[in-house]
Amino acid sequence: MEDKGRESDHLMLITPERVFYAGLLGRPRKRTPGCCHVYVAVKGNLHLTIDDVFASGELFVTLPNQRHSIASDYRTAISVTLEPESMPDGVLEALAERLTGPDKAVYARKILAAYALLRQRRYGDITTAEFDEMCFGEALPRRVLDPRVTRAVARIERFSGEPVTADTCAAEAGLSASRFLHLFKEETGISFRSFRAWKRARHLLHFANQDLNLAHLAQDIGYPDSTHFSHSIRRFYGLKPRAIFVGSRDLAIYRSTETVRLAEAS
Repeated sequence: MEDKGRESDHLMLITPERVFYAGLLGRPRKRTPGCCHVYVAVKGNLHLTIDDVFASGELFVTLPNQRHSIASDYRTAISVTLEPESMPDGVLEALAERLTGPDKAVYARKILAAYALLRQRRYGDITTAEFDEMCFGEALPRRVLDPRVTRAVARIERFSGEPVTADTCAAEAGLSASRFLHLFKEETGISFRSFRAWKRARHLLHFANQDLNLAHLAQDIGYPDSTHFSHSIRRFYGLKPRAIFVGSRDLAIYRSTETVRLAEAS
């Protein structure tokens, strides 16, 4: 589903497990996102800094919670993001090795071709497997979660009503809070609190091109106050919320059918 029908070379396709973004990167401040990023240059080079080690090139991969900064020679750059809980352990690391190996240029061209396709078709009705095929030439392995954890993830991703707590999810799963937290970490590889914090910040992407009161938005998606909201967004994205919105005014946003279904269920 398309957002506002805007005509722009800057676009973002959001699915529950993936995001394809082509647009501005903002100033190269340190960011620590909870997902894997595959960055691809549209023109010129990208410039990545991790632990004060600087590198330039056409394609880079950063793993979840890896603190880094990224800049681009050209105004538009591509970022493909993958949610770590959607894949078995080790899959992201293996993907990163393939993408940055001898066939790096092949993968860069594949993702640039995906960008060209999205600019032409401007659609959001895409599955995770189709997304992966489009960007990487193969469907990546899927992680199968315990149904009790799947229900908790769905609750977190609705972003409506009272904030989702571990106690609430544990009660629904018929477990003690401590047993539920252990199960959640065991199944997803991520602590409940870290998962919830990242998904809350990720949900901001759906509204990035809208003219909204940011204080109201922060409250709507579960932040206790504007200070917490600003601090969290800067930690994950390296930018203040206002800078994200200013830089996304011409961004066309598309949502997969599954993403729309989850939003309507909230």
